[in-house]
Amino acid sequence: MLKYALIMLTGTFIASVSQIVLKKAAEKEYPNKLAEYLNPMVMGAYVVFFAASLCSVIGYKEVPLSLGPILEATGYIWVAILGRIFLKESISKKKALGLVVIIIGIIIASAGV
Repeated sequence: MLKYALIMLTGTFIASVSQIVLKKAAEKEYPNKLAEYLNPMVMGAYVVFFAASLCSVIGYKEVPLSLGPILEATGYIWVAILGRIFLKESISKKKALGLVVIIIGIIIASAGV
């Protein structure tokens, strides 16, 4: 089961990377709406999202359904970390407290699985 849990965690991570790429693409100016959606960054991010979905499907072959949402919750942590690194977003006290609550929730929920 560990192998499949790692596949799901990898999928969560790459989905988070895809979200950061989409946000970077949204910050740019485009000549029209079509160019906004059909540029390499956006299209690549959606391909990565598709790969992340495949990781979830593969992971659920062995990972119990009760553990899946716990592993998916790590995406919030990844987005905060990657947003801080690549988008220079600050992590406010509220956001940090929220991340701590998520981490505690992951630990508590996974202990009961």
